[in-house]
Amino acid sequence: MSKITNPLAIVFDCGTQSTRAILFDKNGKLIAKKKIEFTPYYSLQSGWAEQRADLYFEKICEASQALKKEYPDEFKQIVTSSITVMRDNGVCLDKELKPIRDVILWLDQRKAKAENQIPTSKKLIFGLVGMGKAVKEQMKQGKCNWIRENEPEIWAKTEKYVMLSCYLNYKLTGKLIDSTASQIGHIPFDYKNKKWMSPKDLKAEVFIIPENMRYDLVSPCEMISEISEEASKLTGIPKGTPIIASGSDKGCETLGTGCITEGIASLSFGTTATIQMASNKYVEPQTFMPAYPAVVPDSYNPEIQIYRGYWMITWFKEQFAGKEVDQAKELGISPETILDKTLEEIPAGSDGLVLQPYWSPVLKAPEAKGAIIGFSDSHTKAHLYKSIIEGIGYGLVAGYKDMEKRLKYNTTRITVSGGGSSSDQVCQITADMFGIPVSRVQTYETSGLGAAIAAFVGVKEFENLNDAIKSMVHYTDSFEPNSENHKVYDKIYETVYKKIYKKLKPMYSNILDILKK
Repeated sequence: MSKITNPLAIVFDCGTQSTRAILFDKNGKLIAKKKIEFTPYYSLQSGWAEQRADLYFEKICEASQALKKEYPDEFKQIVTSSITVMRDNGVCLDKELKPIRDVILWLDQRKAKAENQIPTSKKLIFGLVGMGKAVKEQMKQGKCNWIRENEPEIWAKTEKYVMLSCYLNYKLTGKLIDSTASQIGHIPFDYKNKKWMSPKDLKAEVFIIPENMRYDLVSPCEMISEISEEASKLTGIPKGTPIIASGSDKGCETLGTGCITEGIASLSFGTTATIQMASNKYVEPQTFMPAYPAVVPDSYNPEIQIYRGYWMITWFKEQFAGKEVDQAKELGISPETILDKTLEEIPAGSDGLVLQPYWSPVLKAPEAKGAIIGFSDSHTKAHLYKSIIEGIGYGLVAGYKDMEKRLKYNTTRITVSGGGSSSDQVCQITADMFGIPVSRVQTYETSGLGAAIAAFVGVKEFENLNDAIKSMVHYTDSFEPNSENHKVYDKIYETVYKKIYKKLKPMYSNILDILKK
């Protein structure tokens, strides 16, 4: 057996459109990566999105074997492994722990009826605290509720209902165990105490998954098990390699940018744009909106989401940027590279064009719609593009300000990750909007980096997460806020953006009423 001279972690980042196998060393250096893309989903009906659960494991094996073929010597240095997975994807398993239906993905738009699911007494309590509509909407979004209502024969055969991360851990180890930091979805999980909800919990009936259908949980940085002999053959990973619990993709991103203490906020510019903070106390970012378990044990990541987030850039490209997309193909670059150059030509505030990014409903405003106000004949396509980025920023600023009040601390640094963070222009706009320095770390693969940090700590290559972060997270780029631009953004936020929803709420409700008829 070869001597381990440079211990490496192999981590798998399983997303909506691709799976990445990545090798990291203890200095946070990305040694090698293999990305396998696939069709994100199929749709049996408009708005539906499903995918085979086993596809993700097949792509893990494919990516891992491709990496091993290209980097055989590095593979001999692997000492640990972990998986980070997109959130809110449930898998129905039969008695043999095999999937009995395809996964209804997180972006699927179908809804359950969820009628008479909650006792009248509890409905009254939710109504008294102003959360009646929000709780009802959460129940409708629960995919377990939809399956129970619409596919009772499937639900009757379901022995275990697990998160996709749990299923992939099972495929690697033969153990049906998952991290507490991966239990983020429409499931009966007690986020404060990091365990399954008791049947007596006020919210237990929101997502009905009986206790016998649940699975075992461990804390992040703990070993789930060793890779099985069968999985070792399929992936090429040395037999007996410890598989360590990390967390969800967003939680690992937050860890991978070094956001584990008060005073730092982590922004993720992905399909769903989010802002997460770190707290040792359980503080809900909004009433009845849980703070998620962090990959840091005994810590939490309160989060605000802009559900469609940087998906709106995809929408913009499809609807308005055909010319730039074609030009980018000819030049062999991304369309964003061309579009982002126009951001510098448009002043802060987009000459009065203001966007509210509610392209999908939010928890406390299920009737909300997206809005763009302030159009004039001087506005161009470039103004619209910048207003989208600013609109996402305003939504994140709103969440940031609310969470600062609840957590009772001031933020002095913002870290960024996700696709949008690769743009210098987007990072500068973010610094200007928040009025706080924005930092990028050494790699775009921050979710994988976070999983690698947890994996190394799990096998005692580091004494604790603080030591691991000091060694593995390095800030390479910093963007200082432009004070004049910040004044413009702050004034628009306070005098315009904050008032849009309240002013338009009656019209949003009218739209819903009209469409129902």
